This record gives sequence, structure tokens and C-alpha cells, in this order.
Amino acid sequence: MTAVLETRDHDVIVVGAGGAGLRAAIEARARGASVGLICKSLLGKAHTVMAEGGVAAALATVRPEDDWRTHFRDTMRGGKMHGSWRMAQIHTQEAPDRVRELEAWGALFDRTEDGRISQRPFGGHTHARLAHVGDRTGLEMIRVLQDRAIHSGVEVYMECTVIRLLVAAGRVTGALAYRRENGRFIVFRAHAVVLSTGGIGKGWQITSNSWEYTGDGHALAYWAGAELIDMEFVQFHPTGMVWPPSVRGILVTEGVRGEGGVLRNARGRRFMFDYVPDIYQGDYAETEEESDRWVTGDRTRNRRPPELLTRDDVARAITREIAEGRGSPHGGVFLDIASKRDPDYIKRKLPSMYHQFRELAGVDITTDAMEVGPTTHYVMGGVKVDAETQESTVPGLFAAGEVAGGLHGANRLGGNSLSDLLVFGRRAGLAAAEFARRQGAHAPVDQAECDAVVSGSLAGFGRVDGENPFALLAELQALMQRHAGIARDRSGLDAALTGLGALGRRAERASIPGAREYNPSWHTALDLRSLLVVTEACARAALERTESRGGHARTDYPNSDGALERMQVVIRRDGGAMTVRREPQPEIPPELMRIIREGV
Repeated sequence: MTAVLETRDHDVIVVGAGGAGLRAAIEARARGASVGLICKSLLGKAHTVMAEGGVAAALATVRPEDDWRTHFRDTMRGGKMHGSWRMAQIHTQEAPDRVRELEAWGALFDRTEDGRISQRPFGGHTHARLAHVGDRTGLEMIRVLQDRAIHSGVEVYMECTVIRLLVAAGRVTGALAYRRENGRFIVFRAHAVVLSTGGIGKGWQITSNSWEYTGDGHALAYWAGAELIDMEFVQFHPTGMVWPPSVRGILVTEGVRGEGGVLRNARGRRFMFDYVPDIYQGDYAETEEESDRWVTGDRTRNRRPPELLTRDDVARAITREIAEGRGSPHGGVFLDIASKRDPDYIKRKLPSMYHQFRELAGVDITTDAMEVGPTTHYVMGGVKVDAETQESTVPGLFAAGEVAGGLHGANRLGGNSLSDLLVFGRRAGLAAAEFARRQGAHAPVDQAECDAVVSGSLAGFGRVDGENPFALLAELQALMQRHAGIARDRSGLDAALTGLGALGRRAERASIPGAREYNPSWHTALDLRSLLVVTEACARAALERTESRGGHARTDYPNSDGALERMQVVIRRDGGAMTVRREPQPEIPPELMRIIREGV
């Protein structure tokens, strides 16, 4: 039976309305394209607002010696030398212009005493480099980009979920989606599609990610035939809330440590001095006194606090402290800024954190320490894209932001995500508009394909004694938390894949009660399909990478292997099976290697 489908035509559709999607939509519209912006939730409910600490760009307003070369060096070293050198170069060279552009559009950044954009320190960055708006930077970015997009004529489709990309003659021709409010299906015909759907964090039990982060874009690209890379590299942010249980995993911005916060174990010991890797010896303070001098402004002769190591290093240190019995009462460690900064300073620089802990945990961070622990936060892997255009391996399909792989390598530096959104969101929108301009009429819709997808998505309605989608999701999250978390090994990853296979078979028998209007069981059943793809990709890639690097730590291969440094794990769909292969990355040019090795 033919499904009744609403049809909308655009030159470019953008799937996902966070920072990357909004910036892509703005650019495509500025190039004359008709743009449809599809968001799974309400406009403004983007995960970009959770990026609180700041946007990384070598503006040199606080440290005049900063420039793109130092930022490039920090990004490549922070990514454990695994990232795309060309993406890192583009990112660090263009980020300052994108931040100034955002300011020109109305962003109200915090200022220095002489009126320039203020910048704060962050983990892995040599200099104070994060332009910020208190600890609400992402929210300000979304406010400005959203206003710009709406007033430029971008058409927005809220509470609309894309469930399949349409492909004809080897290129993307649109997307099939459904409206969450009434369950009705809609076909978007388009010459180009930009994916900007964010990450995959809801595949784990403890996460800073909101409900939308179910890997939709990764799965859509995979089903359309695009390649995924680096899916083994999942970032566990070192500081999420641990108490009370209802808020476990909610992000505690790295800005707390950037403003002077320190980590202590249950014995009151500042333990990060014990965990500075050999490669960074000489870059980080060795005593509390030296660290305090750096925090209070003397950064010329003193070294950075060890709390500002890269996120993977800090997360593993916290995990070890907890495992060895030195954790806090609720299974974390203590993050203390009260002993380092006065209350007025904390409230001014970290207003969201002050209110978050006061309201959710009953803790006044101006007087007491916070209990924090690692939380699944970000995936470095994603759709394989061209560095210049952000086009995937499928013509007409582009990706930007967290859904795109390559820039961050094995570990992302804090603040680089927001400048990533601006730089590569713009490039994706530009390239998508140019691609669309070269096309002719819209390709006809394959009605049989749409009917099959619609039928499959509705199969659970009316099923008696089927599986509960919420229970399946909980099992998947527990499985990945247990076997593919911060520490992994072959037996655990094998168990994860076995369990995911069984869950996939059970998910085919999901039972969906009620009607299609605002039905959370149905939404969850469809989200499970995406999550099963991305978690399998993560586990298979993690098995393939027989070393520890950045966000990927194998207890059975605890060391890094130089032979795998520039080796990428590529995931692709072949028929109905997920295939895995290794592929060498292009060599880093000698002039850029000199910057990385020798500094600037």
C-alpha cells in the first residue's frame, strides 16, 4: 500500500539545527540556495548550548604571542597525532575570522579591561585561547546563529526526524522523515544534504548528552553508503556530576579548571601531579605553588596546572583514583574552586555552574567542592569528509560538526568543538550550495523505497508481547558502559558485539503501544536502529585498533603503537554487513611537522 507522503523541495537540506547546522544553513542561503533546516527537537534545543567554556581561536587578545601555528600544534598533539592535518590547518587558520564574524552578528563575548574579547585557559591549549560568555558560550552562539538563519530566510522544520536518506544514481537526492507531533511522513527532495546531527552519547549509560544524541547522522550516512572513520575514539569528559543519581553525567565545564579549579581525592590530595605523561614533562607545574602562580596571572615563568592536561589523560587519572579506593563518597572525586577563587569571582565567571550545583545537588561551589567523574561526552569519529568541502564519499552528502570525523584525531581539545562548528559548518554550507547549483531538476522519488521504509518503521504498532523499546535501550547503554567505556579489552569488546547482535534481533520485535502522535515508545524504537549501528561501529573499530591512543584505551594493549599513529579504521556497509578496514592517512607535510615538533 502506498504511503501518503507530504513533499517539500529545497536546493539544500540541513539535518540538525545546532551550531554546525545553523552555520551551514546561513552560508548556503547566502549563496542563493533554498534551504530547509530540519531539527529533531525544538529550534534552540541544540546540544551546542552544552558547550559552556568557550570557543577556541587564536585571537591573541589575552596572549599576543598566540597564533594559528601554536593552535595547530596543540590540536595535532592533543589528538595524539592522528587527526587530519589539513582539517586542523584550516580550522586553526580560519577560526579567528569566524569568531569575529559571530561578534559582528551580535555575540556578546566577555571583555578584557581594555575592551577586547576575553580568552580563558583550557586543557591542552598552550595559551589562554577560549573566547567565552561566562560559562554559557554555546547558548550565546545558538542565539546569534538562530537569529541570523531565521532572518536570512531559512525554512525550519521543527520536531521532525529524518529516518533515511534518498539515493539515486549514486548521489543523495533527499531524505525521508516523520513529524514527531503526528507521526506523518514527509519527503524532502534536495540536490544536496548536510548532516549536522551531533554525536552518539546516548549509547552509554552515563553521558552528558541529551536525548537527541542517538547517532542519527552517522547511521543515515552509513545506510546511504558513506564511510565512517575513527569510531573507536570516544571522549569521556573527566568532569560530569555524580550526585544525585538523577543528574549523574551532566557536564561540569572545563572552564572550572580553566579558572583555577583543582582535583582532589577523598584524602584531600591534589592527585593530578602524579599523572603527567612523560611527553608533557616540563610543560606542567610540579608544585601547587607554581600552579597557583600560573592561575593568578604569572604565565611567563610558570607552567600550567596539571588539571589542564588533555581530557583523556584527566579522565583516566580520575578513573584510577576511584578504582584504587580514593574516590569520593558517591563514586567520583572532588573538584575544588572554592579554595582558589573568591565567591564573587566564581559567580561572575561560572554563573551556570553555581546555579547548577545549587539547584540540582544542594552544593554551593563558592564554599564547597563538587563531586565529579567521567561521563561519555563526544565522539571524535564520524563521516569521512573532504577537508576542503566537507563532502562525504557519497556525492551530494556533506557533514559538519561532531557527526564529521577527522579534525580531532584521537582526542578533542576543549573549545575546539565550537570553532569546528563555525569553520566547517560554513564550508559545508558553501560547498553544498555550489553542488546544488550544478544540478538540474529534482530526481523523482522512488515510491517503492519510501513505502518500504515507512512500512518498516511502523511494524511495531499492534504487535502483541513484543520487546519494550525502553528496556532494550537500557540494556544497550549498560552493555556499552561495561564493555566499551574508558577501559576496553578484546574479551569485553567481543562480549559487546555479541550482546549488540542479540539486541538487534530483539529490537526487530519491538512492540509499540498507542497511536503515532507524540509516542515516545515509537521514537525510542527508531532511535535504537541508529544506536545499534553506531555502537557496533565503535566496538568493531575498537577491536581493530590494537593499541591505546587518546580516547581509546585497551588494557590488553596499554601502549601506543607508532605504526598505527596515522592508520585509520574505516567502517562501511557492504550489503547487509558492516565491514572494517585499515587505511593510511596522508603524510603530514614537513613544514607542518616542524611546527608540531619544534614549536613556533
